[in-house]
Amino acid sequence: MAWVAGAGMFMGLLAIAWGIVTLRTGWILPWARRHVTRPRLHGLGALATGASPLMQGLFYFRFLPSASWEVRFLGGNALLLMGLLLIATSQLLPPRRSPDHTHPSGV
Repeated sequence: MAWVAGAGMFMGLLAIAWGIVTLRTGWILPWARRHVTRPRLHGLGALATGASPLMQGLFYFRFLPSASWEVRFLGGNALLLMGLLLIATSQLLPPRRSPDHTHPSGV
């Protein structure tokens, strides 16, 4: 069971690193570039999504003081759902338009 928690922590760290890179530079992975219209929301979603398995692993290996299973379960699921909703929102919102490009004909 420890390898499952360790693999989850590793994936969580990768998602957190991806979120930090996205927030700092705006860089999106190549297979997601076509879909993402708001990189900042995407980065925040990756941070929240990565924090969930990382936190669960830290509880499992007792690096954090143990909370009740309800707090761990509901807190982890809330972080994961929030991150997934932010990632979905970053892909579903229309792209931002600058005011200069709203009427290309100059009217």
